[in-house]
Amino acid sequence: MSIAHHFMVDFSVPKEPPTSFLELVPFQEAVISDYLSQGKLINYAISLEKSKIWAVFAATSEVEVLEMLIDFPLTKFMKVEISLLQQYNCNVHAPSFSLN
Repeated sequence: MSIAHHFMVDFSVPKEPPTSFLELVPFQEAVISDYLSQGKLINYAISLEKSKIWAVFAATSEVEVLEMLIDFPLTKFMKVEISLLQQYNCNVHAPSFSLN
């Protein structure tokens, strides 16, 4: 059984993305939602100011991350750097249920 690790992916967004980049944003968002619901993608953050996107994936290898990145339509427009995280901590609050 393979153990999942956390990998940080640092995307560099083009300063002046082509029109086709913007047209693919809804498809990118669909993949993000799907991967979040499957637990393959742990978090996803965008900074338009810095032209960066950061994502943390759960995967058994860097190759598996690369295979997932193929599904992201915007990957082909960006420079990508993948780092294996030694430690990843987060503060996740589960939604509270109403007793009513």
